[in-house]
Amino acid sequence: MTRRIPVSRQVLVAVALLVAVAAIAVGGSLASTENVDGWYSGVDKVPWNPPNWLFGPVWSVLYLFIATAGFLLWRRAASDGRTWDPVLTVYVVQLALNAAWTPIFFAGYPIVGEAAWWIALGVILALIVSVVVLMGFATTRSKTAGWLLAPYLFWILYASTLNAGVAALN
Repeated sequence: MTRRIPVSRQVLVAVALLVAVAAIAVGGSLASTENVDGWYSGVDKVPWNPPNWLFGPVWSVLYLFIATAGFLLWRRAASDGRTWDPVLTVYVVQLALNAAWTPIFFAGYPIVGEAAWWIALGVILALIVSVVVLMGFATTRSKTAGWLLAPYLFWILYASTLNAGVAALN
């Protein structure tokens, strides 16, 4: 049975998800800004490493997709009369892993050295697994949510090669 969800509640959840991903973006920016022009500028990188200016616009679009996918998954659960759905747990896990990667990789290096790159690689690999699982769940609930997560998966797969490159080359 499909339940009607009040528009005010939908707006509240949509705003909460946008605020959550914006907080992750701000946290990542705070952790990386000083370090991108610092130690990161001097390390060896893989030949396919993009220019630094590209990361902000790409992540802005991806975070919008991530928030939208989360909203669609929540709305599906709510319209089915459920207060929670296991897919939302996976969604929260991938958000937490996403939030952890940048501070570990960038801000972790000045604290623990090269070990931060390897720890970050483990985090991004766990993130990849969580996004694959999330997409699997999502496609059974909202094909649109599943498709919105595809560019995110491709980007973190790509980003994992950049992380691995820094760890291996330095």
